Amino acid sequence: MNKAIFLDRDGTINADKDYLYQIEDFEFLPKAVDGLKMLQEEGYLLVIMTNQSGIARGYYTEKDFKRLNCWMLQELQNKGVIITKVYYCPHLPDAKIERYRKSCSCRKPAPGMFIKAVRQFHIDLAQSYSIGDKMRDHPLCGEGGCRGYLIGRGERKDVIEKVKKGSYVNIQFAEDLYHCAIEILQKEHAKDRRDLGW
Repeated sequence: MNKAIFLDRDGTINADKDYLYQIEDFEFLPKAVDGLKMLQEEGYLLVIMTNQSGIARGYYTEKDFKRLNCWMLQELQNKGVIITKVYYCPHLPDAKIERYRKSCSCRKPAPGMFIKAVRQFHIDLAQSYSIGDKMRDHPLCGEGGCRGYLIGRGERKDVIEKVKKGSYVNIQFAEDLYHCAIEILQKEHAKDRRDLGW
């Protein structure tokens, strides 16, 4: 079984700009790549889960998304980070583009993309984490067994405060992806020391 980090894209790895699809608008968040490297070196698969309703709304095409995605993956690879897989959902119940108009099981907070990844890559949820700037990025936390980190300021202030107070099962708060990676590694190393009887 593999351990994985389920990652949101916009607001987690890169700056969240409305309906981002152009390469020139893409901007990695500070030290996000460093955080990804740390997690990768610890043996986690890095799997991105992203809602892309801009496709359904007609703001850009799947081809546009794939072009940006290929560029991002190459940029990360150039920096020493390998993304195992990118899953995306182009659907929306009231989509402007008819072929994407549906209530699906993949649009977060529905767990479809996550379940597909778990099956495809034989992921052990008990050893895995989700990281994202919205609560919808953590559908497998709680009873699902995965642990999660809400990061940044993308969610409502009242929700962030509840997370900080421990109101949600298996979800904690961190400032950003980099600090999240530090916390995960500290926890896992402490667990390893306990398992060895140190």
